[in-house]
Amino acid sequence: MNDPTHLAHGLVGDNTPPDWPALGADEVGDLLRDYPSVTGPTRIRWHSPRPLSAACLVETDAGVLFVKRHHHRVRTAATLGEEHRFIAHLRDRGMPIPGLLRNVERSTVSTRGEWVYEAHQCAAGIDLYRELISWEPLSACSHAFNAGSMLAGLHHAATDYHAAQRNTHILVARSDLIQAADPVATLTAQLPQRPGLEHYLRDRHWQHDLHELLAPWHPVVQPALARQLPLWTHGDWHVSNLYWSDDSASATVSNVLDFGLCARNFALFDLATAIERNAIAWLELDHHTDIAHPDIAHALIDGYHQQRPLTQADRDVLANLLPLVHVDFALSEIEYYHAITQSPANADLAYDAFLCGHAAWFHTRHGQALLRGIRNAD
Repeated sequence: MNDPTHLAHGLVGDNTPPDWPALGADEVGDLLRDYPSVTGPTRIRWHSPRPLSAACLVETDAGVLFVKRHHHRVRTAATLGEEHRFIAHLRDRGMPIPGLLRNVERSTVSTRGEWVYEAHQCAAGIDLYRELISWEPLSACSHAFNAGSMLAGLHHAATDYHAAQRNTHILVARSDLIQAADPVATLTAQLPQRPGLEHYLRDRHWQHDLHELLAPWHPVVQPALARQLPLWTHGDWHVSNLYWSDDSASATVSNVLDFGLCARNFALFDLATAIERNAIAWLELDHHTDIAHPDIAHALIDGYHQQRPLTQADRDVLANLLPLVHVDFALSEIEYYHAITQSPANADLAYDAFLCGHAAWFHTRHGQALLRGIRNAD
């Protein structure tokens, strides 16, 4: 399935062939002819290094556009439409998100054979963290503060969005298991509808592993999670999914991108995900355990708190949630790599290093210190 003509971000911070063929100039040109707002020639300026789909920036007479292509086993027209409706709601509430283009059928989704496409207006500002991988921390606390503030703004805008949960588990950041009273039973009930994940887990002692990684945190935090108000969340709040006003320390977020992982969760789930994505150098875990960046975590929380004040109870939930916030998404990655891209090595890495390894790190001295700091911050 992959194409070695350009490289993507790998799971261990390396460069690797992407999961899907790169978008071609003829393919993109032919696609955009179905969009009335685009006329004339097109030229691909840049290919995204993200591995889970194919995307590019395209120069057109209507300006630079962002085109993204999914395999239908990852996103159908219906499941991609779930993302687009959430984006439309947020834009209506004033969130700075690039607009989606509509094709001749007035749809924001185009399907051609096994592929599903979307086209967006170019984001405003600069793509300051374009080359940063999702688990690489940023260095500027001021940027983390502004990212936290913008996340709070997104949650304000999402408060009156009441759509049902996503109709897929594939590469979506959900919180089904961590909110469940019995996560093992909940996943067992899901598996008949997730045959790819079920097939992979047959060779794993997954019930034992899931119980072990959840046991220190889940009994404490689950009752509090059950009381959280439902809220649609971004699901991948990393600075590489934000555009910035400039490259100075005082830069502000100019646009929010990439709602591919969005789902119906709760606000603290998104904030915990932001800390997990931006404040812990997971790619360095094989070399040492001192991978936390507590200053970045506190800046994210402070920026959020300024817009949506957090109580001490909220901070306690956030700390207890952080070791578990990745669980549902890690399982969705395992499902993707095993059943769709058929990459056993990546599926094993997602199970061992992501699902189990991230939770285990919070038992280390540095992991415990990060959680204490979150609980005890002023």
